[in-house]
Amino acid sequence: MQTALIERRQSNRETQQIWDELNLAQKFSVAELQRYGYQLAFVRHSTTGNLAVLLAGNRIAAIDQDGEIDTEPKISVRH
Repeated sequence: MQTALIERRQSNRETQQIWDELNLAQKFSVAELQRYGYQLAFVRHSTTGNLAVLLAGNRIAAIDQDGEIDTEPKISVRH
């Protein structure tokens, strides 16, 4: 039981760190996609801005700096 609690805390901490990297527009879009089962996986950093990447099973979505959602992004994710 203690191990599961520690793993959950680490997961929540990691999710919070990723959440903190998003701007307000991205946070609103993430919240919208979470209604459909997507979970925030990571943020990809580039010179054009941060790209939030979300996963839902084998589905993937990305949210750009403007909060625009792309449910068929042209990115590859390692499993």
